[in-house]
Amino acid sequence: MTRRATKIVATLGPASSDPVLLEKMIRAGVNVVRLNFSHGKAQDHINLAAVVREVAQRAGREVAIMADLQGPKIRVGKFAEGKVMLEPGEKFILDASRTEPGDIRGVGLDYKELPRDVKAGDVLLLNDGLIVLTVDAVRGEEVHTTVKLGGELSNNKGINKQGGGLTAPALTAKDMEDIKTAMSFQADYVAVSFPKNATDMEMARQLCNVAAAPYKHKPGLIAKIERAEAIPKLEEILKVSDGIMVARGDLAVEVGNAAVPALQKRMIKMARAADKVVITATQMMESMILNPVPTRAEVSDVANAVLDGTDAVMLSAETAAGRFPLETVEEMAKICEEAEKAEYKELGADFSGKTFARIDQSIAMGALFTAHHLGAKAIVALTDSGSTALWMSRHDIHVPIYALTPRLDTQRKMAIYRNVRPILMDSSADRDTALEQAESHLLRLDIVHSGDVYAITCGEPMGAPGGTNMLKICRVA
Repeated sequence: MTRRATKIVATLGPASSDPVLLEKMIRAGVNVVRLNFSHGKAQDHINLAAVVREVAQRAGREVAIMADLQGPKIRVGKFAEGKVMLEPGEKFILDASRTEPGDIRGVGLDYKELPRDVKAGDVLLLNDGLIVLTVDAVRGEEVHTTVKLGGELSNNKGINKQGGGLTAPALTAKDMEDIKTAMSFQADYVAVSFPKNATDMEMARQLCNVAAAPYKHKPGLIAKIERAEAIPKLEEILKVSDGIMVARGDLAVEVGNAAVPALQKRMIKMARAADKVVITATQMMESMILNPVPTRAEVSDVANAVLDGTDAVMLSAETAAGRFPLETVEEMAKICEEAEKAEYKELGADFSGKTFARIDQSIAMGALFTAHHLGAKAIVALTDSGSTALWMSRHDIHVPIYALTPRLDTQRKMAIYRNVRPILMDSSADRDTALEQAESHLLRLDIVHSGDVYAITCGEPMGAPGGTNMLKICRVA
């Protein structure tokens, strides 16, 4: 069983849908699979989710499924030739009313609201910022621009506005249908694209809960931070989400590349302080789409996210469409493990000035503190909802946390928590029996051996959510 604390999210696609390869990827270290709803039909995702569940079971690993919603399509339309070459200084028209294919003079828009969202002087960034247009004037449905930074512009490339300010709602009609699809296979997490504020996330939560009700399921919600407007609203977004994704692609286009590294550190810190999970994403191992080894800069990027305290690092095209999906996962796992070895953990600093009003939270913190100072081999949380394990995982400690739960949905949800290894265990309603069962489970999995000390937390009465009220320090006979 791996001792890696940082989790790996891998996006599935044509390069990684084969069950044999997928099983190898899971064994190599994938903890969460991402189904990207920007591509494929509903049935494709349903089929792929079934393959993931089956393969994970065969590999004997807990794997969470994250359904990533497409969000609003803020894109240009199609071109007659499939693409055009824009030269600096040329005039180019983005026309919301245009129905015929585009040419060198202009193109239609998937996003019809653009003429109302921009004014003269605004800067538009197309195709992830590779093409820059300055708005000269808005005439009815036409946005007249001058090419500032030219290049090849092809069909359906994305549009961002520098500094943010596009009014597109975070949830489209397609997203609402996709939520129903994701709930039909009980996706553990739903990632919401382009939320601007807490209201967007609350709406997503309502839609998910309604769609998941027939299955008695409640997914975790991840807010993808990729709009400039979301930055000042981070605190309120965190409050109503289960976690955030540092989505560095669109975010970089809106706020500028140079601002992103500091924002990444800030977001990871904020998420951990708010007891939420955080995923760092976009171009982490980009060169491995084509090459069998990463660049030194990519190695540093992944390692830095680990040292910042991210719960998970994410692979996108690298595993969805790349030539080396398995090798990419193996490399990423290696980098995470090495970075974690280098971490200096001083638990005391983490606790000073913190107050814990809840009994269960205080017990979780007590377990960390005691295990750290006793040099315990493991911290064990008997948990129904996973909250105790989540709280423990927000603090840096080299002692691995094993979360034993009788609930499959809780086990899967915890797959993304940093330094937590979720294990499914049917526990007895009797406390002493449950504690004995937990120890024999740890011995069977080769986690503890004779003479080892471990800390264990549980609640009395057993099985009551939020009821963790007991900490016991045990030595294996």
